[in-house]
Amino acid sequence: MKFIKKLLFVIVALVALVLITALFVKKDYQVTRTVVIDAEVSEVYDYISYLENQEEYAIWQKKDPKTKNTSKGTDGTVGYIHGWNSSHEEVGVGEQEITKMKLDERIDFALRFKKPMEIESTAFMTTKKKVAGTEVTWAFEGGSPWPFNIFFLFMDMDEVLGPDLQQGLDNLKKIIETKE
Repeated sequence: MKFIKKLLFVIVALVALVLITALFVKKDYQVTRTVVIDAEVSEVYDYISYLENQEEYAIWQKKDPKTKNTSKGTDGTVGYIHGWNSSHEEVGVGEQEITKMKLDERIDFALRFKKPMEIESTAFMTTKKKVAGTEVTWAFEGGSPWPFNIFFLFMDMDEVLGPDLQQGLDNLKKIIETKE
């Protein structure tokens, strides 16, 4: 009986430690990557404003070429929804909706992942005139409520998403700079 009491005490103490630690762990993240493309802002913005073009430069589509894509609305406009359905774990099932657009400057997206787990987050892409072309920034933002934010101690979202965003931007740069 003493052993069971000690074991319960240890379990309660560990749970309390995790819950208290989670109070001090960040709840939100933002992963941002940038590239400069040798093209005019209007050309770059026009290309990235169409979600279906992400199939060409974002790496997730390339992880599963058998992904089934769906669309609702008019691509390149607020309210357009691009969906995907894949059995590949890194692609999963979800949809992306254009929520806001500022011509030649910024596009905001709502991301709704359904599988392998349900998560909602946001993303945006910006374009900015530079002396030598257009700076494109792609960012993902999200969070996890307490106490689930404890996982941010073990998972660095910048390390998880950053390389994928950078590869997507590098692909975008190559596509736009080699267009005729």
